[in-house]
This record gives sequence, structure tokens and C-alpha cells, in this order.
Amino acid sequence: MPHITAVRTVAIPVADQDRALEFYQRKLGFETLSDTPLPQLGGRWLVVGLPEGTTSVALLLSTAVGVDTGIRLATKDAAAAHAALTGQGVETSELISWPGVPPMFTFTDQDGNRLYLTQE
Repeated sequence: MPHITAVRTVAIPVADQDRALEFYQRKLGFETLSDTPLPQLGGRWLVVGLPEGTTSVALLLSTAVGVDTGIRLATKDAAAAHAALTGQGVETSELISWPGVPPMFTFTDQDGNRLYLTQE
């Protein structure tokens, strides 16, 4: 389909948008891109992103949290990122470093949603 040009926004279900916003800003360095009341959904359209990024994350109010998001984030240094997140109390897996595969690990956000961090 030639009309699709990019993946712009992915969504993560969250139980509390304020708590989620604090996690994504303070622990991961995301910035608020949109924060608009959306009473139709019982919350707001809350979108965060990285300062230099082109893809954003919508933090959508939901009761179905604790999912494997499948979202892969990138870092220049997986070991340093692993140490930093662990030091901030973020639940992380072991740092995996297999021959021929970039170092990577998983971590969970405030609602138990799993994300992946892979070295570029």
C-alpha cells in the first residue's frame, strides 16, 4: 500500500496516566508531545516521545495493562542503559549479549508492560 509512509504512534495501555507520564519522563527521558482531555475515553490523549525521535507513544487509559508491548527501543550502550534503569529501580531482565546479536534486555514500566531495549 503506497499510501503508508511511516509508523507515527504506538499505544501502551496504562492504569494511571499521571503515573505513566512520570515514569516515561523521569525514567526514560521522554517529553510530552500532546496532553489533551478526551472525556470520550475517560482520560486524555497523552502522547510522549523522544526529543530527536519520529515515533511517539500514546499512553492510553485501560484496565488491560501488563502486556508485552513488542516495542523495541534503541540505545547506543545497552550495558550503561541497563545499569541506569536498574539503578532507578526499574525492573529489568538480564542483559543478553549473544554472538552476532546486539546486546539487549527487557524492562517493565509502572504497569508491568514489557518493553525491549536493544543496542544500535
